[in-house]
Amino acid sequence: MSLFSDLISTLFEKRYRNLFLENAHDKSIVDLAKDLLGSYGEVSGGALAHMIFDKYAKMDPVEKKVFFHFMAHDLEISPEQVRDALDAYQQQPSESTYKDFSTASEPKRQELIRRLNHLDGATGKLVEMRKDLIAFTKESADLAPVGVDLKNLFISWFNRGFLVLRPINWSSPAEILEKIIAYEAVHAINSWEDLRARLQPEDRRCFAFFHPAMPDEPLIFVEVALTKGIPNSIQGLLEPNRNPISTEEADTAVFYSISNCQEGLAGISFGNSLIKQVVADLSLAVPSLTTFVTLSPIPKLKSWLAKGIIPTNEKHTNKALAAYYLLNAKGTDGRPYDPVARFHLGNGAMLHAVHSDADKSSNGINQSDGVMVNYRYDLKKIPQNHESFLSENKIAVSPEVRALSASIK
Repeated sequence: MSLFSDLISTLFEKRYRNLFLENAHDKSIVDLAKDLLGSYGEVSGGALAHMIFDKYAKMDPVEKKVFFHFMAHDLEISPEQVRDALDAYQQQPSESTYKDFSTASEPKRQELIRRLNHLDGATGKLVEMRKDLIAFTKESADLAPVGVDLKNLFISWFNRGFLVLRPINWSSPAEILEKIIAYEAVHAINSWEDLRARLQPEDRRCFAFFHPAMPDEPLIFVEVALTKGIPNSIQGLLEPNRNPISTEEADTAVFYSISNCQEGLAGISFGNSLIKQVVADLSLAVPSLTTFVTLSPIPKLKSWLAKGIIPTNEKHTNKALAAYYLLNAKGTDGRPYDPVARFHLGNGAMLHAVHSDADKSSNGINQSDGVMVNYRYDLKKIPQNHESFLSENKIAVSPEVRALSASIK
């Protein structure tokens, strides 16, 4: 009986959608959005959402920007209604008055976004919409509230409870492998053979977070090398003719590349959960591992040094300058200026070692004169380091790196 009901419902929805398409052919995307907000039927809502996404996909940037201006200004909260609802709640607190206040405080665009998301495949489309919006907001600051609402909804929809950790290997679907090549943001993957060298050997791993609503789109992935000892250069890790070691020989897991994949999810952190989950999984899968470290770039080192904050001195080595920068260059919030440092130290890692000539690629030279850094994840100290960083802006650092920094005078 259920199968029959589902079949009838599907057929009816298709017919109903076709009727909507005929009647709404000449309607603008703004009018369709207004209709969706006024629609309470699942079938009509699905048809309207489908049309809105179809129209949006065919719009040029100017038309898209007009649509976002509609969302920003026509679907905004009414301060007067918010104040009246708050006064009513303060005078007579009740479920009803609280509900009225909550409704008045929420922009109508949030409900529009939620109704759009009822459609299968809508989540990925909304992520792409936010990607467009981020670009537009750089020129039109008045669109920022729309981005805030989308981000807040995405934080809820993409929380850790919904994320699925999947290993990526040479046997993964070609569609996923192609996306790993495209999304790699730290050390470019130049060919399928290059990718094979990162995924197929016994001493290499890759893990990615996925969301059930976007099952074929990685959200973030990390590439891992299993090594003997802590490495001091990316060249050694990515050497194409190297001799892989057996899993049993490995005592160190090196996180050498972490790439966010979806521009429309910018500002929504997955890396913290990803690294902690991968550390936990690798600890169980490879008992010989005792050390977990990164081999990380220092993306803003040269641009910061170019500001002349440290007087030029030929006695200063690149390593010492990098150590000083990582410990002393601060943002307006008192935390590390370097985004990679801020990320790993905020996760509870320790600034372990600095290496010169560690990345001889053009990108590595342009960013940091080839200097790279190890952040160490000591499982016993992660909670303490994390709390100290958050509460006191205190950086966990090895004596060697502290001494290097102190040599800059």
